[in-house]
Amino acid sequence: MPEQPRSRRSPAGPERKRDAERTRERILDAALIEFGEHGYAGARIGAIARRAEANQQLISYYFDGKEGLYRALIQRWRSMSQELSRPDASLAEVVGAFTQVGETQRHWARLLIWQALEGDREEGGQEYRKAMVDDLRRRQEAGEIAADLDPGHLQLALFGAALAPTLLAHFAEDFTGKPADSPEFFAEYREQLGRLIGRLA
Repeated sequence: MPEQPRSRRSPAGPERKRDAERTRERILDAALIEFGEHGYAGARIGAIARRAEANQQLISYYFDGKEGLYRALIQRWRSMSQELSRPDASLAEVVGAFTQVGETQRHWARLLIWQALEGDREEGGQEYRKAMVDDLRRRQEAGEIAADLDPGHLQLALFGAALAPTLLAHFAEDFTGKPADSPEFFAEYREQLGRLIGRLA
């Protein structure tokens, strides 16, 4: 008697959950590249789905469409930035960590630049950025920053410095003589930023 074909076993609950989490992460990774390269307005859900090797309908299922996906990506960045802004780290170490994101995960830097260019005022963004200024104010009270420096203006300058190698790549190469995406450039840039920040006290 011929052997009957076995029915395909459906994944158990925990396995289905892991598959869903992996799919969701693949979509977010693909979205980071697409939004980083084209901004919110230019990004295409179809391109994200193809890059993630996922059904386009899953983006609607997990994120409720393009806007929800973008917001989830911004939330992921906020979680990352909180890890980078450790209260026990020196200001030079924090700025160096943000600068390293531009070296090793350049699409994050591009996403932030696009966000600024497109004038996006995402929900909770003002509070998130205010917390960054409050951290500088705390460091100022601890003596890490001179009392005559304004924390808000300083935060703007430091944030711009972290994004500069991505935003001004050609200028950076002309100014320093090294390609702005090279390890040598970033090593020297972080070292020089550290020296500069050390003179803020």
